[in-house]
Amino acid sequence: MSSSISRRNLLAGATCVAAAVAGGTFGAGVAQAAPSTYTPDWNSVDQHPPAPEWFQDAKFGIYFHWGVFSVPAFDNEWYPRNMYQAGSNANRHHIATYGQPATWPYHNFINGARDLAGHTVQFAPKLKSAGGKFDPDEWVQLFVDAGARFAGPVAEHHDGFSMWDSQVNEWNSVKKGPGLDLLRLFSTAIRAKGLKLLVAMHHAYHYNGFYEFAPAQTDPSLKKFYGQLGSTAENQLWYDKLKEVIDRAQPDILWQDFKLDAVAETQRLNFLSYYYNQADSWGREVVATYKDGMNGKGEVFDYERGGPADLTTPYWLTDDSISSSSWCYTQGIGYYTVQQMLHSLLDRISKNGNMLLNIAPMADGTIPQAQKDILLGIGDHLKRFGESVYATRAWTTYGEGPTKMGGGSFTTPHAGTAQDIRFTRDKAGNVLYATVLGWPGSSLTIKTLGSDRINLSSLTSVKLLGSTAGTYIDLPTPTQNASGLTVTLPSSAPYSADAYVLKLAFSGGIPALRPLAGAVVFTDVGYTGKAAVLTVGDYTAADLSAAGVGPGTVSSLRPAPGYQVIGYSGDDFTGTAWTFTADNPDLRVTGNNDRITSVRVQFNPTTYFRIVNATDGLALDSGGDVASGSNLKQWTWDGSSNLQWHAEAVGDGYYRLVNRANGMVADGWGATEDGSPARQAPWNGGTNQQWTITYRGGDRYSIANRTTGLVLDGGGDVTSGSVTKQWTYGSSANLLWTFTAV
Repeated sequence: MSSSISRRNLLAGATCVAAAVAGGTFGAGVAQAAPSTYTPDWNSVDQHPPAPEWFQDAKFGIYFHWGVFSVPAFDNEWYPRNMYQAGSNANRHHIATYGQPATWPYHNFINGARDLAGHTVQFAPKLKSAGGKFDPDEWVQLFVDAGARFAGPVAEHHDGFSMWDSQVNEWNSVKKGPGLDLLRLFSTAIRAKGLKLLVAMHHAYHYNGFYEFAPAQTDPSLKKFYGQLGSTAENQLWYDKLKEVIDRAQPDILWQDFKLDAVAETQRLNFLSYYYNQADSWGREVVATYKDGMNGKGEVFDYERGGPADLTTPYWLTDDSISSSSWCYTQGIGYYTVQQMLHSLLDRISKNGNMLLNIAPMADGTIPQAQKDILLGIGDHLKRFGESVYATRAWTTYGEGPTKMGGGSFTTPHAGTAQDIRFTRDKAGNVLYATVLGWPGSSLTIKTLGSDRINLSSLTSVKLLGSTAGTYIDLPTPTQNASGLTVTLPSSAPYSADAYVLKLAFSGGIPALRPLAGAVVFTDVGYTGKAAVLTVGDYTAADLSAAGVGPGTVSSLRPAPGYQVIGYSGDDFTGTAWTFTADNPDLRVTGNNDRITSVRVQFNPTTYFRIVNATDGLALDSGGDVASGSNLKQWTWDGSSNLQWHAEAVGDGYYRLVNRANGMVADGWGATEDGSPARQAPWNGGTNQQWTITYRGGDRYSIANRTTGLVLDGGGDVTSGSVTKQWTYGSSANLLWTFTAV
């Protein structure tokens, strides 16, 4: 991705623009007023406020994959698809247990049929009041005890079975199987406990590939069930199901799975405008989520099983599962630990997101005890330390420590350590919470709060949150130096917990933090008011609004060491330009406060950097007085000019990397294969000598060649003198580099 690409277009990727607020409202921006009536066009629905305050306050929700696919309890929730794929595990299991799929089809699990052992199998859970094991009120009480603030069912998965009394789909839980309106039962129970209602719909994939291995049907009803009605009818049915859910359940959150981009655009717009208009008639602020197929302005982006590596705006969501092996219940299902799920939740909140956690009940309505234990473990933390979670906002930086979490979708949740800290703040911006993901011992140094990055003269107290909500343990006055803020703690942990929370209170707003990369801009002088941390890149007026500060409001700014900010009086980098390479507490001095409409954040071209690989810790090395075409290497940092580089912007978001010792530039050399060496040559203006430097969280970047598309690769745990290679960008830290001003 080019750093010149507008920031609003990066939001669906693994690395998004980081933005934050030192005080005031995070990421609120300067939004257009919502229309009185939404119409089915992007200009209209894009004006819908995507993440209302209640959603940002809620932080944690629960949903569940429970349905017909829970009956075979084998493989995963894609059993309906996989059972038809010859040779797959599900296919072999199905043949051995039930018979050939052609004669024992998936819809037998709905209508009821005997397996080869003579047992009747059917998705037909019974309420406890009717002698069964299913009690929606007990489920919801568990969600409350887990600390969830929103919850709801998967109302239809890819398999096409509707969990409500549908008038457009006869394959539903009232007319077949359970004989129960499950969506109504859950909606009633959830609202009775004061939770917001989420309804999850996965039906975009139903007719866009899920049943591709199923045989062609001739019966009209079965054609509907297996997604074989044809494009026009299927797109209409997709919309009609959503309309029923909206009218019947009035969901606060309408969550949708992937493949929206395969749904007819007219129907996507019909859905959004209808949902938003209905919500207005209910007097509610609602949330629509997406993974693809939306503009990403009026809706909330959802990362599946993951999240960004760094603090990200606009406000986002992740859906993750309590199980590492399946989203629905299966025999032998595996689980993540309480610490993995809780620490991932805390990490995601610190990065400006919510977490939606999936559980996997059994077909009869039983929730396995192991799943209850994980939920209650999360709930224990939220019950005791909820003030550092609920109704908080992300701070200027998400945290510190060795454990890297996130980096995109499908990233495994990790438990942190006592060296890992995650920050949140109260909405007023006067209290900073530092959550430590383990007991650190009798002393803790918070490196982020070093004297070279933040002035803590207004810090009034530091307390440890007590073992019950609303109680605190007073701590001695901490000490600050360039290494961080050192806090003295009790000699041993005063109670047992999966994370411990420090509460730092200030007289007035939390002081501004100098970022490690990029710059922070403020709406008021003296580094106060609303603020946004801007990483390397170009920001139009719309991008500044999305980041939390509007055009024409920047009154002070702080570049990170080695960076510069260029402010423009006009949008799209036009008009008068001002360049700032150092802190400026009051732009009135230069007469340009409230005049900056667009911004470029760049590396200062006069600063030399050491460029160090994130895995091997070695610095990019030219080798000194070498011939053109020589390979770039890596070397242990020793201060040599061979290891120092200028990053000079050459236009369109590209940079050239110029070595201090020999004046040559890094060159991709037209390489096309992974593992090809990076080289150097005198500057000739070719695209093979131009690089995009893309922010990847914290102080890390990837460096991609304009010609080859490959990124610089350290190669892993290599020795000093090793060749620097090029590789296709992926999740490896071998492909990440830090820039430190010399």
